[in-house]
Amino acid sequence: MGFTADAADIAGAAVVVVAVPTPVDPDGTPNLGALQGATRSVGQHLTPGTTVVFESTVYPGCTEEVCLPILEEASGLTHGTDFFIGYSPERINPGDTEHTFESITKVVSGSTPETAEFLKAFYDEVVTAGTHLAPSIKVAEASKIMENTQRDVNIALMNEFAAFFEKMGVNPWDVLQAAGTKWNFLKFFPGLVGGHCIGVDPYYAIHKAAAVGVDTPLMQAARVVNEGVAPRICNRVEAEMATRFPSACKPRVLVLGVTFKENVSDVRNSKAVDIVKGLEARGFEVEVFDPLADKEVLAEEYDVKLVKGAKGLYHTIVHAVPHSIFTCETNWLFLREHGFDYSLFFDVRGNCTRQIPRINYATL
Repeated sequence: MGFTADAADIAGAAVVVVAVPTPVDPDGTPNLGALQGATRSVGQHLTPGTTVVFESTVYPGCTEEVCLPILEEASGLTHGTDFFIGYSPERINPGDTEHTFESITKVVSGSTPETAEFLKAFYDEVVTAGTHLAPSIKVAEASKIMENTQRDVNIALMNEFAAFFEKMGVNPWDVLQAAGTKWNFLKFFPGLVGGHCIGVDPYYAIHKAAAVGVDTPLMQAARVVNEGVAPRICNRVEAEMATRFPSACKPRVLVLGVTFKENVSDVRNSKAVDIVKGLEARGFEVEVFDPLADKEVLAEEYDVKLVKGAKGLYHTIVHAVPHSIFTCETNWLFLREHGFDYSLFFDVRGNCTRQIPRINYATL
């Protein structure tokens, strides 16, 4: 066994696992280009007796309605006789060292009961947490988009509360701490929703629901709310700067963290990038510091350059991504050393609500 980039090596395999990105276009339409291309490559080298299992996040029905016809056309083989298919959604949580591939229950499904049992045994060999056998491929597909859409909706609710509490001068993190003392309170938090799961998967549900004639106002509203967080942060920083530094023609801002979540290097669909772009559009001089971020991808895809270290004085520090390396103590010392008397520390995730003096502090 080894690594290969030659699609011809697919021939003769007992199992082929397809795990490629399934993003959305700028208008939220599912982009199946990579999935269709990978499926066609598999089909071109498919041999009788092979089971093809898909792990990419898709809407219910996609595996059988989109991928299966491509496999049959490209291979000239017949499903159910010459080859079989299954679906098992990936559940990897980037940056999480506790919930790893082996320790997360794997949802498994197959196009026939025999295929499902075969794939269950296949994954049971490597997943110590065990597997859950879904009754159909559509159920397995739906489970993944439900998982992440549920999180999207709950985070949107917290972001709405944060906007509401802001107008009342109430710290949302104080409210969450108090509400969290009840045993059945669900611990979701306000914040940026980017990446390639929570910020993407709901669009697959919305798309398929519309195709079958079902309206999804709650899912759509959640997307609107969460997509609006970065612009709201920019507006608040702009308003604070107009009050604190009315004579500053081009306020300097340092953004701490620009990946899509803490403690990872991945910058795909990063909403911290939206903060950077939004502040630049408002006339701010923005510098970005993130030792973990993939600087090549940032420069190529977003035209964002990283600084190796902070220099000079900043009117505002935006703590956009709470990497473990950005501790509250060092942030406060940094603010004292590099800021003005009334400089602003905007703490997106509320990690430093107790450590930074309130006169210098703002959060969602």
